[in-house]
Amino acid sequence: MWNVLSVLLAVGLLTIMIAWGKVQPLLAFVVAALVAALLLGVPVARIPGAIEKGIGDLLGSLVVIICLGAVFGKLIADSGAARRIATCLIDSLGPARIPVALTITGFVVGIPLYYNVGFVLLVPLIFSLVAGSGRPAVALAIPLLAGLSIAHGFLPPHPSPVALVASIHADMGTTLLYGIVVAIPTLILAGPVFAMSLRRIRGEPSAIFRNGSQVPDAELPGAFNSFATALLPVVLLGATTVLTMARPDLNGVLAVLSNPLVVMLISYVVAIFTLGLARGKKFSSVMQGPAEAMREIAPILLIIAGAGALKQVLVESGVSAELGALLGSLPVPPLVLGWSVATLIRICLGSATVAGVTAGGIVAPLVQSSGVDPNLMVLAIGAGSLMCSHVNDSGFWMFKEYFGLSLKDTFRSWTLMETLVGVFGLLFVMLLSLLLPLSFS
Repeated sequence: MWNVLSVLLAVGLLTIMIAWGKVQPLLAFVVAALVAALLLGVPVARIPGAIEKGIGDLLGSLVVIICLGAVFGKLIADSGAARRIATCLIDSLGPARIPVALTITGFVVGIPLYYNVGFVLLVPLIFSLVAGSGRPAVALAIPLLAGLSIAHGFLPPHPSPVALVASIHADMGTTLLYGIVVAIPTLILAGPVFAMSLRRIRGEPSAIFRNGSQVPDAELPGAFNSFATALLPVVLLGATTVLTMARPDLNGVLAVLSNPLVVMLISYVVAIFTLGLARGKKFSSVMQGPAEAMREIAPILLIIAGAGALKQVLVESGVSAELGALLGSLPVPPLVLGWSVATLIRICLGSATVAGVTAGGIVAPLVQSSGVDPNLMVLAIGAGSLMCSHVNDSGFWMFKEYFGLSLKDTFRSWTLMETLVGVFGLLFVMLLSLLLPLSFS
């Protein structure tokens, strides 16, 4: 009982340091890991090594993948491919189906782009559509932002799903395929369907957000080039995963081609050519984006590193197995437990990434002891990590200020949308867990 209480105290300290003290997350995680190690009786001489091992083990397999994802997404944004995808979908579906076009845009663009980048890049497009169509900005924004949010929480190569895959030993390709299956119905309900109830909310966007500079349409890449390049990681990872399932005899060759690092490297090299060199840009010009992308991704890498430290202390102390047995004995499905842990941390800390990777470290032994599909657990935790965004989440304030909303209307629109994503995400994960055994019977 003392061991479980010690874990709760360490997580509580972590929450206080980040949410109240505004301590940098890596430092907060390291302090929480030290406190947990002392409370759990880990020999003092082993504590530094455990922390270093946890950081190294988790980051070692992820840092290159996450960095490649960052520079790939940055190139998609800087080249104008993301905006070409949006304008192409809107033009193809017509004015009457703008919410549907924005829903697809948010999801497609959200796969290669990190959330904040996609938000800042596409919000000016929403304002231009508001001016042209007369529709309320919030009702147009929610479908697009729901797509961005779902991709951020559910799908590799985003940092939290990638870290969760490594933490609980899931498969990147299978998680991606399952994630798309779960994401589509979740997106429909939390995006365009929910947005129909928001037509009466009228915001007053600041002029500084409405009048962002944009690349001229004549300089944007072509539609096929934009779609094909942006979705290349999904196509490669999905295709090799399906082939591996269908042809086990090809595992040797496909193991290399389906490796996420190889997939992201191939995708980035192709993007350099298709969105850069082939369009007459100099190589040195194309390479200016990675430096900025690395600066943007550094804080997320530090969060993942800190979560690895805390997880390793739990493993070294032996409490990890005890925690797994305790969680497994509760009369609650394992997937719901994983979702609940992530939801609680999300409400306390605000950051979806922190909630996801921290919950992964706590729930990892439950995956082993219960035999639940680890790929589904990644998605359940991802859904929980998006729940109940409120005043301690930067996304909440970005949405409020960009759209000039009151706190009441921000809760009514943004917070409720994120909560619907989390609830329906779990619902469809549970449904998929029931259907999967039937598909293999």
